Amino acid sequence: MANVVELKVGLHCDECIKKILKAIKKIRDIETYNIDTQLNKVTVTGNVSSEEVTRVIHKIGKTATTWEAEGDEITSK
Repeated sequence: MANVVELKVGLHCDECIKKILKAIKKIRDIETYNIDTQLNKVTVTGNVSSEEVTRVIHKIGKTATTWEAEGDEITSK
């Protein structure tokens, strides 16, 4: 069964996006991934946990928080 991991990540420039994509593609057992630059949202689907994806993003120097943790802030904008 596939998990859907949604994270809020700072996507400031094309280089940031390239680094994140490169890191995500190395994760084992992912099925799909998507980056929404307008929402600063990274979505990964597969046999992965939010902790695993967050750890990979932190390794490249980016911050990432779970989308649920940011939910109240996002809906109030």
